[in-house]
Amino acid sequence: MIGKSARPRISSSPSPSVPQRALIAASFVSRVGNGLFNTAAVLYFTLVVHLPAARVGVGLTIAGLVGLLAGIPAGNLADRYGPRTVWLTALTMQAVTMAAFVFIHDWVTFTLIATLDRLAATAGGAAGGALIARTGGERPAAFRAKLRTFVNLGVVLGTLGAAFAVSADTRAAYTALILANAASFAFAGLIALLGVPNYQPLPRPKEHHRWAVLSDRPYVSFVALYGAMGLQYQTVSLLLPIWLSAHTDAPRWTVAAVYAVNSGVCALLQSRIGSRVETPRQGGRAFRIAGLLFLVSCPLMALTADVPAWIAPALAVLAVCVHSLGEVWESSGGYALGFGLAPDHAQGQYQGLFGIGFDAGQALAPVVLTTAVLGLGHAGWLLLGAFFAALGAAGPPVAAWAEHTRRSSHDTAHATQGRPAEAPLPDSA
Repeated sequence: MIGKSARPRISSSPSPSVPQRALIAASFVSRVGNGLFNTAAVLYFTLVVHLPAARVGVGLTIAGLVGLLAGIPAGNLADRYGPRTVWLTALTMQAVTMAAFVFIHDWVTFTLIATLDRLAATAGGAAGGALIARTGGERPAAFRAKLRTFVNLGVVLGTLGAAFAVSADTRAAYTALILANAASFAFAGLIALLGVPNYQPLPRPKEHHRWAVLSDRPYVSFVALYGAMGLQYQTVSLLLPIWLSAHTDAPRWTVAAVYAVNSGVCALLQSRIGSRVETPRQGGRAFRIAGLLFLVSCPLMALTADVPAWIAPALAVLAVCVHSLGEVWESSGGYALGFGLAPDHAQGQYQGLFGIGFDAGQALAPVVLTTAVLGLGHAGWLLLGAFFAALGAAGPPVAAWAEHTRRSSHDTAHATQGRPAEAPLPDSA
C-alpha cells in the first residue's frame, strides 16, 4: 500500500491564484453547457430523434456502466503524463461526441456516442481531480469547495437558459442547446490551455503500480462510504419531487422551490464550510455531522404527506434547507478525505477510483430510492435517514484507520531507509 505522510502540500506554482481562477472559469463554462444539455437531453432524444424513452434509458445505462472503466486508467495517464494533458484530451473528446449527437438517427449510434461521451467524462473527472490537487496548492479541499460553488452556479444558469429552448420545443432549439454544450467544452479547454500550467508528473516510489489504489483498503472503504452517501443527492432531485407529486397536496411549484433552495444553500455555504474541513480527521467529522442532518431531514420530508396543502411547501423547504446543509458538510468531508488520503504522486489514480465510487452510487440511486423508500412509505424515509446517519458515524473511524495506516507506512519507510545494510551470510550458513 502506498503511504503518505501528514504534511502540508507544496504548490508547484509560484502564484497559484492565477491557475485557480483559470480552472474555476473553465469548469464554470463547461457546467453551464452541462446545464443547457442535461435539462433537455431526454426530450431531444425522445421527441426529436424519436427514440422510445425506455430505449434511451437503456442506452444511457449502458453508457454509464461502460464509462466507469475509464476512471483508473485515465488517472494513471494523468499521473504519468500530467493532468492537464489528459483533461484537455477528455474535453476535446466530449466536444466532438456532443456535437455528434445532432446527427444520430438510430439507437445503436446513440448508445455508441453516449458511451464514448461517458468514457471521456470519466477520464476528465479523474484527470480533473488530479489537476485540482495540483492547482489547489496547500489547500486542495478548500479550493475544491470554492470550485464547487461556481460549478453549481454554472449548472443553474445553464438550466435557466435551457428553459427557453424547452418552451420553444423545436428541433432547431434543441440542436442549439447541444451545439452550445459542445462549444462549452471547447471553450473550457481553451481557457485551461491558456491559464492552467502544464504540471509535470511527480516522482513515484518503486512500489507504485497501476492498481495501487485498489490495495489501499482504507481508501477503498472511504470510496464505498462516499458512493453510498451519494444517494442523498438524488433524495432531493428525484425522490422528494416524486413524493411531493404523488403523496402530498402541495402545489406543483413546490418542486421548483425545493430545487432553488437546494442550489441556493449549497452555493452560499459551500466555500464557508469547505474552508474549515481540510484534514482527513476533519473530513470524518464532517461526514458524521452530515449523517445527523440527513437523519433530521428525511423524516421532515416524509411529514409533508401528513400536513395541510398550505403547510406542505413550507415544511418541504425547511426539510431541504436541513438536507442541503448536510450536503455541504458531506461534500466537504468527501473532498478532505478524497484528496487528503491520496498520495501526491498518484492523485489521478486515486481520483479515478473516487469518481467511480460516486458514479456507481448515482447509477444505483434511482432503483434503491424508488423501490425501497417509496415502496415502504413513511418507514422508508425513516430507514433512509438512519442509513445516512450510520454512514456518517462510520466516517471518523474510517478516517482514523486511514491516517494510522499512512503513519505506519511512513514510519516503516523511514526506518528502512535509516537501517544499515545487513552483512551477507557466509556460504556455509
